[in-house]
Amino acid sequence: MFIVKHKNFFAFLSLLLVVLSFIGMFTWGINEGIDFKGGSIMEIAYPVGRRPEPEAVRQALKSISSTNFGEVAVQPAGDARMVLRMRDITESERMQLLSLLGSVAKTDTSTTTSAVLVEQKKFNSIGPVIGSELREKSWLAIVAVIILIVLFIAYAFRKVSAPVTSWKYGISAIIALVHDVIIPLGFLALMGHYYGMELDILFVTALLAILGFSVHDTIVVFDRVRENLKRHAGKTFEETVGISLSQTYGRSISTSLTVFIVLLTLYLVGGESTRNFALVLIVGIISGTYSSIFLASPLLVYIENWQKKPKK
Repeated sequence: MFIVKHKNFFAFLSLLLVVLSFIGMFTWGINEGIDFKGGSIMEIAYPVGRRPEPEAVRQALKSISSTNFGEVAVQPAGDARMVLRMRDITESERMQLLSLLGSVAKTDTSTTTSAVLVEQKKFNSIGPVIGSELREKSWLAIVAVIILIVLFIAYAFRKVSAPVTSWKYGISAIIALVHDVIIPLGFLALMGHYYGMELDILFVTALLAILGFSVHDTIVVFDRVRENLKRHAGKTFEETVGISLSQTYGRSISTSLTVFIVLLTLYLVGGESTRNFALVLIVGIISGTYSSIFLASPLLVYIENWQKKPKK
């Protein structure tokens, strides 16, 4: 099987992607959303054709001497909506902001009235303490999921003792899962730097979904390795892994392709709030499919080869 034969190339490619992801994270950092750093997010709707330009809103905010809203991120959404992200604001500041947003609307030359009905579609406010707690709990959830998955794999393959023991299947799985967490984080750093993508609860949800999808594929391959160890007792472990991959990789790719099509559709026609979620899942599904086929199982071969080395 060419995957096992060229395992060094695929291992190098995985390492390269991980290193590039770390470089991106350390160079650009992770752009945290209000879910984790605290703040307020407001989504408003204008009458069609009357939404102001983002720069006009920023200038109007700077002109207010009585209230300092701090740095406000202004992002158009759809044809007539606008999303604002800022520090945690009070109720009186929220009302003041709504009034300001109505005053900077574009004039409508087709009517004599100057009234603008600014409708607040969404408003969420999270304090910095709660945001910090959410951050800690989110990463704790990811670590807990990885540990539980590894323990489950070690238990499920507990009767496999040769040539690789069950807990080493767990080691291969955890390396693949860490790979599947780092790649989307590197992608987030890239998209956050150039397009303002943020780390929020939806991103963490996407990571957990990616871990589940990835380990499912990995277990399918590992289970076939376990079966083939009995069926092909005369073959080497490397040959057995290669046979197992050749029997399962087509199904894994077909499943991933089906999910990819669904996520791509969600990204193209879904709402503004779900596009980043779908995009992260697309990256994660690609990464998870790659790691389950080209990384996790070849790692078993590396472990088996390491075990065969004579002890000094």
